[in-house]
Amino acid sequence: MLKAGVFGAGHLGKIHLKLLQQSSEYDLIGFYDGDKQRAKEIEDEFGYKSFDSAEALIEAVDMIDVVTPTITHFETAKKAITAGKHLFVEKPITSTYEEAEELISLAKKHKVKGQVGHVERFNPAFTAVKDKIGQPMFIEAHRLAEFNPRGTDVPVVLDLMIHDIDVILSVVKSKVKNVSASGVSVISETPDIANARIQFENGCVANLTASRISLKNMRKARFFQRDAYISVDFLERKCEVVKMKDAPKDPDDFAMILQNAEGVKKQIYFENPTIDTNNAILDELESFAQAINNNTEPVVSLEQGAEALKVANMVIESFKK
Repeated sequence: MLKAGVFGAGHLGKIHLKLLQQSSEYDLIGFYDGDKQRAKEIEDEFGYKSFDSAEALIEAVDMIDVVTPTITHFETAKKAITAGKHLFVEKPITSTYEEAEELISLAKKHKVKGQVGHVERFNPAFTAVKDKIGQPMFIEAHRLAEFNPRGTDVPVVLDLMIHDIDVILSVVKSKVKNVSASGVSVISETPDIANARIQFENGCVANLTASRISLKNMRKARFFQRDAYISVDFLERKCEVVKMKDAPKDPDDFAMILQNAEGVKKQIYFENPTIDTNNAILDELESFAQAINNNTEPVVSLEQGAEALKVANMVIESFKK
């Protein structure tokens, strides 16, 4: 079992603490939080050991889990890596792409593993269809959330849209060619609603919308590729695959047949892949332990986390234009 320590005991930090304690892959050693009063309250309520300093916790563990505000990710992660500790860091990886590049370089130098908490990669609705997403040419994603003051310290792009950016980069095997976007600040100092159009060199286009002041929650993505349409509902954990194949000469009475202007007939097939029940946060943490123990590439590497941040920053820069 890997000795694990958590930085940050806020809303998400408490979830990570609970899951690491439950996991058979980890031995939870304790946590560090700069808010001494909150640290004591959590130690008293849940029994997790609170460390008095970041350095003391880093020294006591094999792996640290950074669940602090984004602005502190870089300094905390840097301390851990230079001490030779493996790093799990919540998304976005850092505040700037330059900081992310430095962490990648340090991780290589100190021969430690790193993973970024892009949890939607472990959403069972997405994992059920990921292998069926071949070469999508148009993608549409909507991520809408009811207002919550937590997270408004960063633009909605880094708070919400970056989830979909990472998912899309994981399935589109091409470089980003162009980004155009618009954003509106309604209640925060930074944009609360954003729409981005990302064009890839292979011709794929992704249209993303994110809002954190919606009346209802929604997390959906649709992938269109030749002869197939794939939908993923990350919130409801549902997915659907619609395929079109050449129609047989003698289709049965219940077959759905489409015919185009040239007379070509296609039959529509519906698939509802099996979706396994899981805890996506536990899965991502345990997959990281397996990557460490088996010396394999983490599912969401530091490089991939940095790439998602880079594209997110291109969206934010496009607002200014």
